[in-house]
This record gives sequence, C-alpha cells and structure tokens, in this order.
Amino acid sequence: MFVGIDVAKDRLDVHVRPAGEAFTVARDGEGIEDLVGRLSKMVPALIVLEATGGFETIVAAGLGAAGLPVAVVNPRQIRDFARATARLAKTDALDAAVIAHFAEAVNPPARPLADEQSRLLGELMARRRQLIEMIGAESNRRRMLTVRRTLKTVDRVLATLKTQLQQIDDDIDSAVRGTPAWREAEDLLVSVPGIGPRIARTLIAELPELGRLGRREIASLTGVAPFNRDSGTLRGRRTIAGGRPVVRAALYMSILVSIRRKLPLALTYHRLRAAGKPAKVAIVACMRKLVTILNAILRDRNHGQTLDRHDGRSG
Repeated sequence: MFVGIDVAKDRLDVHVRPAGEAFTVARDGEGIEDLVGRLSKMVPALIVLEATGGFETIVAAGLGAAGLPVAVVNPRQIRDFARATARLAKTDALDAAVIAHFAEAVNPPARPLADEQSRLLGELMARRRQLIEMIGAESNRRRMLTVRRTLKTVDRVLATLKTQLQQIDDDIDSAVRGTPAWREAEDLLVSVPGIGPRIARTLIAELPELGRLGRREIASLTGVAPFNRDSGTLRGRRTIAGGRPVVRAALYMSILVSIRRKLPLALTYHRLRAAGKPAKVAIVACMRKLVTILNAILRDRNHGQTLDRHDGRSG
C-alpha cells in the first residue's frame, strides 16, 4: 500500500492506494497518534508528504518514530506529476490522492529523519542566515538616513541583531563541538583549503548525507550535476537544476576564496578557463569537484591535505 498525506495547518488529508481509502485527522498530538495507529495496521510500503514550510515536520517525525517508511518530497514534483496525469482540479482530498498516486508510480526512497539534535543545528544555521540578512537590510537602510534621531533607532536594532547573532554563533559552536561525530567531521572539513568553520557547519547541517553517498549521487543531491538538454540531433547546453541552494552558496563562496587566494582548486578553475570554458561553468565544475572531494574525505576519514593530489584529476 502507498499513502499520500496532504498537510495543512490544522488537518491532514490521507489517501491510501490501491484501496482508495480516504480519511482526515487533526494535525495535533491526538490526531497524529490516531494516524500512526491506523497506518501501522496497514503496513504501507511508503508514506509520502509534501514539504509545506515546516507543517510536515511534526507529522513526519511521528510517523518515523513509529518505524513507518516516510519520504518528504518537493511540492514541485507533486505539481508536475499532477499536470502530467491531467489532475488539474485542486482540493485537499484530491491533493492527497495525487500524492498517493505519486508514491505508487514514482516510489521515491524513504529517507531516515533527522534526529532532534540535527534539527536543532539546522534551525540554528537557518536562524543565523536570517539574522545576517536582517543586519544587511538594516545597514542598507542606515546609509539612506541623515537625521541623528532616526540613525539611533537603526543603531539600536543593529546592536540587538548583532547580539543575537553572537548568541546563535555560541549555540552553534556548542552544538558542533559538543557532538563527537560533528566535531570530527568539522575538523576534517576545515582541513581542506578554502573551507572555514562557517562553511563546514553549513555542510554538516544542510548536507548530512556527505560521506555516505557515491560521487554522482552527492553531486546530484547538491545540485551541481549538469543535466543533458538533447533532442534528436540537437545538443543543448548542460545546466544544473534542483539540489540545495544553501549548500551551493557555501561551495560557491569556497571556490571564490580558492581562486582569490590561489588555493589548489584555483588550478582547476584556470585550466578550464584556458580551455575556453565560461567563468560560471568553470566555477560550477570546481564546486562539483570540491563536494566530491569532501565526500571522499568524510567517507574515508582522510585529511584534507590530500586535496593537492586530487586537483590533478579532470574537473
């Protein structure tokens, strides 16, 4: 059996294939407990939920804790599947049916859910990014002001945000350095030229699969693997798509640092540029090589200084 769950703020619409059974429960502790009990008796092959801005987290956690196979998928995949199957009407019940059909037809892999500590680190890193964005926005507004009284109001907000940022940094440091596995991973990552503590912690929080997948899988998951755009005799440009934007941004900054400071991966960049590749293509190729090397370092527990010999390989 395959189960699709449409998650709303207050309720969960559930559809089961191929039985066609449908029911609704509240999205609260009692409702999730009832849902777990009913689905456990069915022994489903897979339960699929859409990522809906965090509302799905408590549901996925409750199902995962009961040992049920859960996959949280990108809503865009569900929308594309609905259009491909001519399911254009939209209600919560119909959405649950489409998700169940997607689960049966596509059968995405069930992934283990992050534990509480991993979710905490992810939320801390996300909050840090939000604070940096707010500090940047307030700093930009400050440059537009001339009256001392209004400048003081912005300065007070900036002081508060910077204090919170420091507290978040302390919490992140305690979380990472207080966890042996994360501490070891961070030490391995920062041993790579161009990877600092912030980038290392972003990778630990946002790409926990690093070191556990093959090089092609990790590149695709990150979103730095080029996709073909060919049809008949036409050979289109290869482009990247999907993946995890936060991880790509961290890798991008690492490559820029490598180029500016003439670190080992800069050799790959300049070699590709000399071969006629556009700058962005060369940078993405370096990002793909970097995440592949980092994946191997964490997998084999090797020190990052091996990057020098890796860099001689094709980008």
